[in-house]
Amino acid sequence: MRTTALRGPGRRIRRRFGLRGAPAGRPQRGGMRSRTADVSPTVDTAAGGPPWARRVRTPVGGRGAGRRHPIGPTLDGGAAAGTRPGGDGGHVEIDTPRGPARVDVDVPDGAPRYLMVITHGAGGGVEAGDILAVRDAVLRAGGAVARVTQPYRVAGRRMPGAATAAQDEAWQAVVRRLAADSRFAGLPVVLAGRSNGARVACRTAAGLGAAAVVALAFPLHPPGRPERSRAAELREAGVATLVVNGDRDPFGVPDAADATTVLLRPGERHALDRDPEGIAAAVVGWLAARVPSGRSDGA
Repeated sequence: MRTTALRGPGRRIRRRFGLRGAPAGRPQRGGMRSRTADVSPTVDTAAGGPPWARRVRTPVGGRGAGRRHPIGPTLDGGAAAGTRPGGDGGHVEIDTPRGPARVDVDVPDGAPRYLMVITHGAGGGVEAGDILAVRDAVLRAGGAVARVTQPYRVAGRRMPGAATAAQDEAWQAVVRRLAADSRFAGLPVVLAGRSNGARVACRTAAGLGAAAVVALAFPLHPPGRPERSRAAELREAGVATLVVNGDRDPFGVPDAADATTVLLRPGERHALDRDPEGIAAAVVGWLAARVPSGRSDGA
């Protein structure tokens, strides 16, 4: 059967003659169904509350099978001002002074021990392999995880720009909103990020009262420019800080004196993609020894 290719913004769509695309879960003409319908999440109506604040469960076989994914952070059990459901069903948007940030929140089955808020590198996203591996390991260890797509990426820009104040301002707004969520209020907050996101976490940790920082692939300097060191951002974090870098990272390797712990991964480069599960195991082990468990109010 002949096929034709249609071009759209940023993607290539293939369509059979005589059939039109339909949203996931709706039948195609001729009784066909979209393949994505087999893995679309289902709403857990027992959770109660407004539909966008309910939880969804990914069916067995989909990513994160068996894990509950709260769709939207809420304050005091209700919809928060400046917090709204995102268009993809698994995201929420949190308003910041620099535009909306998109947040994916995952919680463990029981009461969370702490909240990790983690973000991406300058041109990357929260689906990076090391970020997902850390998320999975933290969930198994009893922590909750919020993966933050920063406003400049939500707006379609690739890079955050040279000025750091705007990036930090937006990040602080998101972390404060999440920390005020009734599910997480009083929990220790761990700030984390990879590459540029690690820099943001370090710069804001003290002001946000973080319990610890996890810096994945901290970019000590631009490649080939060791004189432009960013070690001061690590040293001024003001809280216990774990750095995980590859020993072949072209962005450099921080000195042992720059952070509480500097963990070098042999053979790894900036992507940290050779053994993300091993990296994640090291992260949760380090957190277990340094981050208090449970709410500060004892609730």
